[in-house]
Amino acid sequence: MYVGPIRQILRVAQDDKTGFVKPLWIFLSTTILSLCLAAQASAYTLPLEKIKLPPGFKISVFAQKIRDARSLALSPNGTVFVGTREEGSVYALPDANKDGKPDKVITIARGLNMPNGVAFRDGALYVAEIHRVLKFENIESDLQRHAAPVVVNDSFPNETAHGWKYIAFGPDGLLYVPVGVPCNICISKDSRFGTMMRMQKDGSKLEIFSTGLRNSVGFDWHPETKELWFTDNGRDWLGDNLPPDELNRAPKMGMNFGFPYRYGNNIPDPEFGKRAPNVEFTPPTQCLGPHVASLGMHFYTGKMFPPQYRNQIFIAEHGSWNRSNKIGYRIMLVTLKGNQATNYSVFAEGWLQGQNPWGRPVALLQMPDGSLLVSDDHAGAIYRITYEGEK
Repeated sequence: MYVGPIRQILRVAQDDKTGFVKPLWIFLSTTILSLCLAAQASAYTLPLEKIKLPPGFKISVFAQKIRDARSLALSPNGTVFVGTREEGSVYALPDANKDGKPDKVITIARGLNMPNGVAFRDGALYVAEIHRVLKFENIESDLQRHAAPVVVNDSFPNETAHGWKYIAFGPDGLLYVPVGVPCNICISKDSRFGTMMRMQKDGSKLEIFSTGLRNSVGFDWHPETKELWFTDNGRDWLGDNLPPDELNRAPKMGMNFGFPYRYGNNIPDPEFGKRAPNVEFTPPTQCLGPHVASLGMHFYTGKMFPPQYRNQIFIAEHGSWNRSNKIGYRIMLVTLKGNQATNYSVFAEGWLQGQNPWGRPVALLQMPDGSLLVSDDHAGAIYRITYEGEK
């Protein structure tokens, strides 16, 4: 039951630089704290009344007691798949009676290496660990007694820092896999770090699509232009208000988005800015809040929400960890006119009360009825946002 947390604590217990194990009492006490928090979360009533939404919108619990719920994927049959990071598990939430609610929670896999990313294609569930992508073929034929996964590609770096992956299939049929840098800020000789990569669904023809990224996580394609848009998390330790996180647009292969030399609207990094090569850097389409940890992003295409939300961008901000006053812990809306962002505003907030967060949004998933699912790894829950007002 606690394999995931214990495996992660053992990883934390080993010093990243020296490889030596820290004193036993440190990771034992951390393990006990982790288990106590997990038990507390399982009995916790989520205070959804604290969430503020625009008029006509409502939020409810779609699923609860899903420890470390992160990335989400949906099958044509209505099964929601859930990846995790620290927990090391992958879950399935089937909906056999098609009532829009999960019938139960089924554990697909345990003990994986930060299986954050999940994607569904042609009856198969793809799961991204730190160093590889797995495929569970014909997963829905028997969710509880499925066949062992096959390795699609195991040529990704092993570094865990910013190594957990978000994956998704693009309109071109290719599987896109970002690879974050293994540091706060650095220049690596390994060209895979700080990139968005893509490959065929069988793992072949792995290539770099874009570069100059620090830790690109959430991404989606514009429903009309089919161009790739993605969030990128900025570096730490430049103070509370620098640098901004970014929303970027990549209409073609080969674009460089500036890291580690530039951030925001072409601002030189104080440490690496003078080392910048003579190449063209693409600035963000929208600067996001500093240190908000912008994760999942999604172009809304449903018909449940009012028309002004169609083809606009929702971004889940996981929330800051190294800021003197916390920000984020919310869902933002970026409105577009053509390819230009015209507004960046709060859509849903309330997971942060004062300086105390009770939840942290991670990923977004649009359901067939137009409702929006939001995962929360802190509260171990998935929410469903609906609209019941006048259109």
